[in-house]
Amino acid sequence: MNAMLNRVTLQSSTGPPANRTFSGAHRAPANSFASVLTSRLQESRDVRFSAHALQRMRERGVTISPPEEARIAQALNEAESKGARETLLLMDGKALVASVPNRTIITVVSGIGEENTVFTNIDSAVLVGNAARA
Repeated sequence: MNAMLNRVTLQSSTGPPANRTFSGAHRAPANSFASVLTSRLQESRDVRFSAHALQRMRERGVTISPPEEARIAQALNEAESKGARETLLLMDGKALVASVPNRTIITVVSGIGEENTVFTNIDSAVLVGNAARA
C-alpha cells in the first residue's frame, strides 16, 4: 500500500499519462518555511506600544530609545519565563505597565518617586537593569 501512496500518475496535455515514483513528499525551497517562521517569531518578540501608552508618552515628554526598548524586551522575556501576565517595569525613573503575553506596553509614567502613584491589575514587577543581556 505504501508503494501505491508513493506512485503518482501525472497527466500530460500532449501525450498519454506517465507514471512517476516520488521518493518523498514535495519539498518547498529549503529556507522558505524556516525564514517565514523565524521572521514571525521575531515579530512576536518585539515590543509594541498601545495607543494609550503612546499618548501618555507624548503628554509626559517620555521617549524610549532603541537600547531602552531592547532592555524592555529582555525584561518582558524574564517576566514571561516566570509566568507573569501583567507586569510593572521600573526603568530609569519610568514605570511601564505591560501585557506580557501580547508584549504590549499599556501605559507609561515618568518621574517615579516624585509623587504617590498606584498601579492596579498587575501580577508582577520587574526592576529593569542598565543594560540588555545577550
